[in-house]
Amino acid sequence: MGQALGCYQVDQSNVAIKEHFGKFDEILEPGCHCLPWCLGYQIAGALSLRVQQLDVRCETKTKDNVFVTVVASVQYRAVADKASDAFYRLSNTRGQIQSYVFDVIRASVPKLELDAVFEQKNDIAKSVEEELDKAMSTYGYQIVQTLIVDIEPDTNVKRAMNEINAAARLRVAANEKAEAEKILQIKKAEGEAESKYLSGLGIARQRQAIVDGLRDSVLAFSENVPGTTAKDVMDMVLVTQYFDTMKEIGASSKSSSVFIPHGPGAVRDIATQIRDGLLQGNASQNLI
Repeated sequence: MGQALGCYQVDQSNVAIKEHFGKFDEILEPGCHCLPWCLGYQIAGALSLRVQQLDVRCETKTKDNVFVTVVASVQYRAVADKASDAFYRLSNTRGQIQSYVFDVIRASVPKLELDAVFEQKNDIAKSVEEELDKAMSTYGYQIVQTLIVDIEPDTNVKRAMNEINAAARLRVAANEKAEAEKILQIKKAEGEAESKYLSGLGIARQRQAIVDGLRDSVLAFSENVPGTTAKDVMDMVLVTQYFDTMKEIGASSKSSSVFIPHGPGAVRDIATQIRDGLLQGNASQNLI
């Protein structure tokens, strides 16, 4: 209706291509324009200046013979000053961009191994953007940004990569666990050694105290009771300790029955056995 009345409206963020008898005349900016159609003027079409996005999926092979699908996202827009080139010189803008993306990705990725593709995806995106910007600027388009949004290896390769990663983590965990158990065993052994050392010191001091006490008892008894020998005093002390021990055993709640020698010679036999045992113990300690 507007063209019939000789007026034409161009919306914001758009431009219109004006022709005169089928030949390009000028680019119409947003607003209302007079278009005398009776004089051969017409609108050939409109062109959006908004940023558009094209997602391109490209399958290729890496240097280590792994097939991957690289997803590139290209953001582009038409340049207002070159709107005539963008309108007349390209019939399929998206197809042209897709072809350049395929060309750059399939030239870059085969030079890299799979791990390097993931590490250098920004470099790949930059290469795609530079190549596209150089090519598409001739046709009146500006490449705003290019992103490599996804790298998808083959399903079997992805599963194998996950298994390798899991195995590596399990190996590290096993090493850490073994190291922790080693430390526990070392600390436990050190603790047992220290415990036995202190126990040995306690036993040695106990025996020394017993010997000192017996010596003092023999000396005191010999001085206070004339005519007694050291052997007699020692026998009496040993027998006294023997009966004290039997008394403690009988008083214990955990003991039920105790069998001890009896008879006239039993006391002398007990004393002889205790004395011999102490003498042997002292002799062993002196040798050590």
